Amino acid sequence: MPGDDRRWELAARSWTEIAAALSPGSKVVALLPIGSTEPHGPHLPLETDVIISAEAAVRAAGRLRERGIEAFVLPALPYTVTEYSRDFAGAIGISAATLEAALGEVAEAALSHGFCLVCLVNSHLEPGHLEVLRRVSARLSPPGGRPVIFPDKTSRRWAATLTDEFRSGACHAGRYETSLVMAARPGLVDEPARRALAANPVSIGRKIKEGARSFLEAGGDQAYFGDPASATAEEGRASFEALAAMVETAVLEALER
Repeated sequence: MPGDDRRWELAARSWTEIAAALSPGSKVVALLPIGSTEPHGPHLPLETDVIISAEAAVRAAGRLRERGIEAFVLPALPYTVTEYSRDFAGAIGISAATLEAALGEVAEAALSHGFCLVCLVNSHLEPGHLEVLRRVSARLSPPGGRPVIFPDKTSRRWAATLTDEFRSGACHAGRYETSLVMAARPGLVDEPARRALAANPVSIGRKIKEGARSFLEAGGDQAYFGDPASATAEEGRASFEALAAMVETAVLEALER
C-alpha cells in the first residue's frame, strides 16, 4: 500500500539526507498534507481528512519522482478551523488567525531551506479553512517570489475529476470520503456502523451557502452527509489516483512557470 511506504516522507529521513537533496541548484518540491481533527460520522476516525491528504501526497510524490522530480511529504498539519463540527465530541479546532500564522511559517521555513515549491495538499473543506489556504498561497507567491500553490479541489477544474457525490456537496463522511479511508486505512473503518447508516443526501455545500453555520443546522445530526453504506475500497483507490494526479499536474504547471 502506498501509504505504508515512508521513502517520500521528510520526517522519516535524516537531516544529512535532506541537506544532500537540497544541494545548490536542485529543484525539490515539498508537499504539505493538511486535514482536521473532527467528527466524520459514527463510522470513520477523527483523522479522516489527515489520512486522505497524507495518502494523496505520498502517491503524488511517487508520481513526481517517476518524472524525475524529487518531492518530499512534510508531516501533516492536523488542526484547523472546525466551527461546523463544534457540536460533536472530538472536534479540536484552532482559529483562522492561528492557522494562517502556523501554515505561513511552515511554508516559509520549507522555502528557506531550499525547497523550490510548496504544495498544500488539502482534504478539509470548511469555508473558513479554505479561505486561509487561499490567502497563504497568494501571499507567499507574489510576482517573482517563491511559490506556494494550492490545488483547490472545490474549484470547477479539479472537482470535475472527482466523483458525483463529491460534486453534489453531500460528501462529508459519505461514499466519497469513506471509500478513500477504506482504500488507505481499512482497519479504521467501523464496518457494522458504516453498513447500518442510511443515506443523507443533504448537500452540506448548498446548506452552507444558504446560511447554515453547523452540521446540525445543515441536517447532519450524526456528522455525515452522503451515502457511506455504498462506499467501496475500489472507488477509494480510483479517487486517490485522481487526487494524486491533481497534485502532480498542479506542481508540474507551477514548475513550468
